[in-house]
Amino acid sequence: MDIVEILNRRYSTKEFDPNKKISQEDFNQIKSLLRLSPSSTNIQPWHFIIADSDAGKERITKGTQGFYQFNSEKILNASHVIVFCSRTSADDDYMQHLLDKEDKDGRYPNEEVKQMVYGARNIFADMHRYDFKDLQHWMEKQVYLNIGNLLLGVATLGIDALPMEGVDLKALDEEFELRQKGFTAVAVVALGYQGENDFNAKTPKSRLSEEEIITVLD
Repeated sequence: MDIVEILNRRYSTKEFDPNKKISQEDFNQIKSLLRLSPSSTNIQPWHFIIADSDAGKERITKGTQGFYQFNSEKILNASHVIVFCSRTSADDDYMQHLLDKEDKDGRYPNEEVKQMVYGARNIFADMHRYDFKDLQHWMEKQVYLNIGNLLLGVATLGIDALPMEGVDLKALDEEFELRQKGFTAVAVVALGYQGENDFNAKTPKSRLSEEEIITVLD
């Protein structure tokens, strides 16, 4: 695998071919990309709503009415569309749930390590809850880590993607009753295969130079 080649090939798809669908095998790998993404202290503060049917994608376009209508067609023509959601809290019950799952999965060699991890995760969460007062923002940062993980991962599968912040997040919260479930929409990612008239597929990639953005210390 040539990671540089994949990075240069990856781009934000502006037109999807509605006749090309992601295979079940690749979809299973996409779900693994979502589930196995890294997050700070392994807090995993996310939920994903995925649509591959016309009816499901229509529901997601509730977030692209009015000002955001330019994204409606992209959602409808994509093979799969993912609404990325963030938790709105990380209470004691959730922290214990994480700990129990890690313990069940065999992550702890002994009780001392288990309690050390539990304490450290709560310390970091409390720092953002009380000191920085940005717990919600911190959790949303973890969701964006997941989005980045997904974009690179699907590129290795030859799948095109479009991450979208051009959506009405409140409308998506209401459509899927996210706030009642303890979540809020953060962004949408459409997946599929480029259409033949996608102008962005033919434009050269532009990034700041290595010399400008990277400092290698001696």
